[in-house]
Amino acid sequence: MDRIVAHQSGPLAGEVIVPGAKNSVLKLMVASLYAEGEHRLTNVPGISDVLTMGALLGSLGVQVGFAEGRHDELVLSNSGDIAWNPPPENVESIRASINVLGPLIARCRRVRLDMPGGDDFGDRPIDMHIAGLTAMGVEFDTDATHIEARAENLHGAEIALDFPSVGATENIVCAAVHADGRTVLRNAAREPEVADLCQLLVEMGARIDGIGTSVLTIDGVEAGSLHPVSHAVVNDRIQAATYMSAVAMVGGDVFVRGARADHMEMFLRKLSEMGVDVGADPTGVRVRCNGRLRAVDVQTLPYPGVATDYKPLMVTLLAMADGIGVMTENLYPGRFRYVEELSKLGADIRTDGHHAVVHGVDRLRGAAVVAPDIRAGAALVVAGLAAEGRTIISGVEHIDRGYDDLVGRLAAIGATIERSA
Repeated sequence: MDRIVAHQSGPLAGEVIVPGAKNSVLKLMVASLYAEGEHRLTNVPGISDVLTMGALLGSLGVQVGFAEGRHDELVLSNSGDIAWNPPPENVESIRASINVLGPLIARCRRVRLDMPGGDDFGDRPIDMHIAGLTAMGVEFDTDATHIEARAENLHGAEIALDFPSVGATENIVCAAVHADGRTVLRNAAREPEVADLCQLLVEMGARIDGIGTSVLTIDGVEAGSLHPVSHAVVNDRIQAATYMSAVAMVGGDVFVRGARADHMEMFLRKLSEMGVDVGADPTGVRVRCNGRLRAVDVQTLPYPGVATDYKPLMVTLLAMADGIGVMTENLYPGRFRYVEELSKLGADIRTDGHHAVVHGVDRLRGAAVVAPDIRAGAALVVAGLAAEGRTIISGVEHIDRGYDDLVGRLAAIGATIERSA
């Protein structure tokens, strides 16, 4: 398996371009299930999860490939003959496979789906997906390994989520697009990636109001009335945060082109509190750092709070900050599994349930570490840029699922880093 080798790097400088978001593109791809014909997505990130989702959609009747001569544009051709029971091997390899649930219910009125795979952060139940869809007339038969659903009378409903779940919001909206009548979804997730999906559906002919707010109103339209469109994927705020964190960790002056400050407000605020100079304009965000960071306390919350995907980066920054910082994880308690790997580099971190207490150290030392998931893997790469000597990161296949040429983009702004077999 490939490895990433990171060496202690001096100040970073220049410009890095942020590609499209993993957490959006996979759901946009799934929307191709609605309408026969040729769909196009641009600003597509070059990540392995795009290929995995392409294989899943291929098993359902949508052929996915890159446009001729383009590595960032997908063509999704819906044959009109859509299956409702994807093969288990396609479903189990990617968490985002759960996102076919809503569109298949809307289009086929039935679905059989094995439980999805993906990164292991601990228990991530789908009870809110099921409760919301049940209120819309969907009947479920589930066990520990699969989901079966039928919707002979799919209708609108008033639904209030217990928690602003991204996945539940997306599946309920996607089913409501072809439901009879109006669906009002309260406490809906507000993430930019959710808004991107809703915008695409509206461009296809869906009727959705309240996009970007916690109350979404969907008036169902007739099945078969949606049409293919061309749509640009929203830029990836987590990738943007990774490059900003690298600058914060080792110093420098970098313009992150395509970063949306309005999508990252709380993260940027925390960087500023730690001593990073942050300047935003409509084309991106400039980050400058010279000197040791200051420790802060951080807690993850639903958008617009600090995203759980930012947390490994924040813990890494705190590992070399001046003082003691407490990181509180309110969403996925299993996402402290990378702490042991950071400790191999010399970080002083103690975990207690939902909390990690980070005592900043003066230096980190290179070591061999293993990436346990996408975001933690990227955080270990960032830590390796600040560690004395050489840091070898294995488990690179996890990083490839969510990062488009992480090594190349970091090297282009001055990081001493390479990838080897």
